[in-house]
Parts: sequence; structure tokens; C-alpha cells
Amino acid sequence: MVQKAKILLVDDRPENLLALEAILSALDQTLVRASSGEEALKALLTDDFAVILLDVQMPGMDGFETAAHIKRRERTRDIPIIFLTAINHGPHHTFRGYAAGAVDYISKPFDPWVLRAKVSVFVELYMKNCQLREQAALLRLQLEGGGAQAGAAGAKESAGLLAELSARLAAVEEQAEALSKQLDDDAADAAAVATAAHLERKLTGLRRALDALEPDTGGTTPALPAGT
Repeated sequence: MVQKAKILLVDDRPENLLALEAILSALDQTLVRASSGEEALKALLTDDFAVILLDVQMPGMDGFETAAHIKRRERTRDIPIIFLTAINHGPHHTFRGYAAGAVDYISKPFDPWVLRAKVSVFVELYMKNCQLREQAALLRLQLEGGGAQAGAAGAKESAGLLAELSARLAAVEEQAEALSKQLDDDAADAAAVATAAHLERKLTGLRRALDALEPDTGGTTPALPAGT
């Protein structure tokens, strides 16, 4: 069973949260509500999120301040933030949103189709990163168990696991390539393109590590790519 991604919806108005849930329900992911910046930060302490939809105008801690806290935490600094605002803002206001770490800045009322499409891109990137971490975990298990295996049976088992890892990684590589092409075709946000490029670099590093485990390498143990 494929685990669903979590999307954090932050708005002090219940009717706005209800509208966001109606728009994003078609993505079939887990939608988590937060009615304040403080509540959002509390949710981020325990759960991992694919993307955050953050209202700018909220009593107490506003969206800009909330985003600043999110970006200061190592655990949450890389989560994409989409700002939602009802303000008739000028260039300075928009710049403040991007300076706070947002990947997008959308004015209300917004096109539901556009918002859903933007969120779906970040959900896909998040899922690909999760798949990549799973492949890295399997690879680490293979490396740790390699020293205890001996004889023809051990070699056969090792070769079989490597083949399975390679096939799974190939599937992720194919999906990542298709996603990158889609981003190029759709003229997506620079932040989304950069995130996809980062994912491709991780995939390349993991592929090299797997290739180095082939029997003709003389049994040397490769270093895993950083950050996996």
C-alpha cells in the first residue's frame, strides 16, 4: 500500500480551510488543518509534509512570521510553502513572500485547477524523494549484511538483491525523468524545477553506488550519496 503524502493547510478562517479541502480532495492525499501559525508549527514538530499552503493574513503570528520559523528549523526548512493572500498586493508585498521562503504566492480568489496542479507537482516530488530514501535504506542493509555472507549461496542472494534494487531504482528514475519533462513543458516555477533537479542528482548518486556494488568491482564498498 502506497503511503499518502500530507499537505498542511494553514488559515484562521474555517470556511477557507473547507474550501481548500474541497479543491485538494481530488489529489487523494492526507489534508491536515491548522487554524494559526502556532498550530502549524506544532504539527510540523511531529509530521512530515509534502507542501504547506499558508495564509498570509492571520491574527497573532501571520504567514510571513510562520514561514520564517519554518525555514529556521532544519527539519522543515526544505518543505515548499505556497502563500495564499486576499490582499491586493504590489511588487513589494510579493517580494516579501518570496523572501520569506515561499515557492509561490497566489492571490485570492484563485483558480482551483491552477492551485491543485501546483500542489500536485510538489506532492509528486515528495513521493519520489520518499521512494529514493527507501532505495537507500535497502542499499544500506545490503552493504551491512555483505560481510556476513559467504559462499555461493550468499553471492547468489546478494546478486538477486542488487538486481531488485536496480529494477526499483530504474522505475523511480523513469518517473523522475517524466516529471522533469512535464515541468519543462508546463513552464513551472523555478523552485519546482530546482527541486526536481535535486532529486535527479540524488538518483544519479544512488545509481553510481549500485553500479559500484557489481561483482567485478573487487568487493569494495562505495560511499552512499550524501543526504539520502
